[in-house]
Amino acid sequence: MTRLVFVTQNHHKLTEIRDLFASTQRYFPHLNRYQLLSLKDIGYLEDIPETMDTLEGNASLKAWTVYRIAGIPCFADDTGLEVKALGNRPGVISARYAGEEKNFDKNMDKVLRELEGSLNRRARFRTVISLIIDRKEAQFEGVAQGTIITEKRGTEGFGYDPIFLPDGFNQTFAEMNLEQKNQVSHRYRAFRKLMDYLNASSMAMV
Repeated sequence: MTRLVFVTQNHHKLTEIRDLFASTQRYFPHLNRYQLLSLKDIGYLEDIPETMDTLEGNASLKAWTVYRIAGIPCFADDTGLEVKALGNRPGVISARYAGEEKNFDKNMDKVLRELEGSLNRRARFRTVISLIIDRKEAQFEGVAQGTIITEKRGTEGFGYDPIFLPDGFNQTFAEMNLEQKNQVSHRYRAFRKLMDYLNASSMAMV
């Protein structure tokens, strides 16, 4: 059994990834060789500052930080909301858009305030996952296109989910249950690429 650590202290992200991991393993039996662990499982309780200026940089930073300490395969993600009319802000500073306290109600209020009167409300969520195995790094991107609505809707999910309406749906991410969101989200799309990569690697070892 190969241990695989998801580098996050965000329990919402951990819940999503655990659900995605379990559902993907049902379709790819070779992935049963991996055991998904949290940072708590390996006794790592510290927050890792996101000091880079890109999603790719932050994902890589977090993954390498834990890999160098634990020495076992791990992956980390960084996610940003990119609003076209705001020049793709908040982007890499999505969690801190309204301040260092990382209050997402205030973050959403700021986005809605800045979009008042704007006819262009197009936006996308973008996730980058960095995977490190045997001192080698691979990155995977997932994107969900959508629109920023004018008021918060829904109580599920986290982050900017209550104001993001994904293309082709009449529910925000916060109005979807976990199973629904995990079929179309940016994090799902990046994670599925990671799992395809691991599956191909596992099959090559058989």
